[in-house]
Amino acid sequence: LEMFKWKKLVSIEKKITFLEAYEQCFASLTASIITPNRIGEYGAKALYFEKGIRKKIMFLNLIGNLSQLIISIFFGVLGFLFLAKNYSYQFPEINILKIFFIVIILVIAILFRNKLKLFKIESYLKNISRKVYFEILTLSFLRYVFFSHQFIFLLRIFGVEIDYFTALHLLFCMYFLASIIPSIAIFDWAIKGSIAVWLFSFVGVNEITIIAITAIMWMLNFAIPAIIGSIFVLNFKLEKR
Repeated sequence: LEMFKWKKLVSIEKKITFLEAYEQCFASLTASIITPNRIGEYGAKALYFEKGIRKKIMFLNLIGNLSQLIISIFFGVLGFLFLAKNYSYQFPEINILKIFFIVIILVIAILFRNKLKLFKIESYLKNISRKVYFEILTLSFLRYVFFSHQFIFLLRIFGVEIDYFTALHLLFCMYFLASIIPSIAIFDWAIKGSIAVWLFSFVGVNEITIIAITAIMWMLNFAIPAIIGSIFVLNFKLEKR
């Protein structure tokens, strides 16, 4: 699904095959191992294209990641509403000063958008059809559904008896929190594992079981694909030489 999404996005600038999207996704995943929030993915994907369109490729990658974040935030809000309604827990304190600075930065960005080159970005966004945005969001949604149910499937394998909708809402909360906490990809399992342990403690699920499941998911969705991607990274270097 991620490869189909990337192929759809890149087609705005350049048509690529599914196999090319396959290689670029795996190689960029490997390149992002030690970078915060997988930021190395942007540069790695851009290197596969001509110098003249690399900035646009990086921006298209940003659109893809933001679409996934939008889905995570939407369902994350639903998850926390469910949590607030059914369980008692303490909300984190809101830092008014940080919110104030964020508002100031947004106001400055809007007022000086021409100097900040935001006008060019805005016009570029308008040139992308609504159909493409809809398709990207749909693929992001399907991807979200897939890895959420992957977790639920592993809960069933480990013999955890938990209501389906309860588990789903707890996962909504987990992926929301994991998406907004800065982390390095190689330690992603530790972040998600810690969050999952806290959330599933509300329904009495064993900590070791949750840690084992997050570790398995990390192996399936990151470690193994990163090993596959290393082959493409090595080939890429040889071709450049």
